[in-house]
Amino acid sequence: MASPNTRPARRLAPYGFLSPAVVLFALFFALPIGYAVYLSFRAVRVKGLGLGAHARQEIWAGLSNYTSAISDPELLAGSGRTLLYGALLVPTMLGAALFFALLLDVPRVRLRAFSRLAIFLPYAVPGIVASLLWGFLYLPTVSPGYFILDKAGIGGPDLLHGNGLFVALANIAVWGGTGFNMIVIYTSLRAIPAELYEAARLDGASELQIALRIKIPMVAPSLVLTFFFSMIATLQVFSEPMTLKPLTNSMSSTWSPLMKVYRDAFVQGDIYSAAATSVIVAGSTLLLSFGFLKLVNKRSDGGS
Repeated sequence: MASPNTRPARRLAPYGFLSPAVVLFALFFALPIGYAVYLSFRAVRVKGLGLGAHARQEIWAGLSNYTSAISDPELLAGSGRTLLYGALLVPTMLGAALFFALLLDVPRVRLRAFSRLAIFLPYAVPGIVASLLWGFLYLPTVSPGYFILDKAGIGGPDLLHGNGLFVALANIAVWGGTGFNMIVIYTSLRAIPAELYEAARLDGASELQIALRIKIPMVAPSLVLTFFFSMIATLQVFSEPMTLKPLTNSMSSTWSPLMKVYRDAFVQGDIYSAAATSVIVAGSTLLLSFGFLKLVNKRSDGGS
């Protein structure tokens, strides 16, 4: 039986284990968010020529930064481009991930471990490195692919201008994200009881029928989860277009909302407008994610 002196220590022990995570969360997540929200309600007032120690004064701006950001055509255009990019990326990436997961789950498949590692390996490459690698492959003057097509007398596609940019950016994300989503779906497939497959095969079902009628419905929660994370990552796209921007003149500095935040904060020096825009982007992502989860839960409740 524990002595009275050890009881308080046992009660405080869980808080001691949690304290490092709480401190790190507060310092590197909650505090920056709170500071960004604070800055979004501030502005700078310049007196006279802006010279002197007290010529620039930080003042309360209310909702003016938010109204300016919402009515900014560059933010609206960037949001439209991001949605179009997501409409191209997410179905392609999740479709490829589901296809590879189903293919690896087929009985007696050869080189399963090697294939799983090969598909997942691009996810381990940092996004900036992958964007640089693909960016040089998109340049006709240095790309070996364009060289081969040119020798064959075939004109290569222009992936750094016009609508080709969406294909180029989506290809980078598909190459890097398919492996992670495939692992999530494949793990769910391995958790399905083998008795279901055996019963279906005894009833004469083919592997295609098993995949369509058993496997895909059973991994629907994993598909919802991967779609949810892919949607959030798409709305916050930054590294791929930012890395490809020096390689083409067709990409503006406000191609995506987060690129506009970067330009406002670190190029134009307007951290207050950038903070308001970042809060709007975060709020929009939260609302879309919450709405998607509500829709999924509503359909699940209706189906049950």
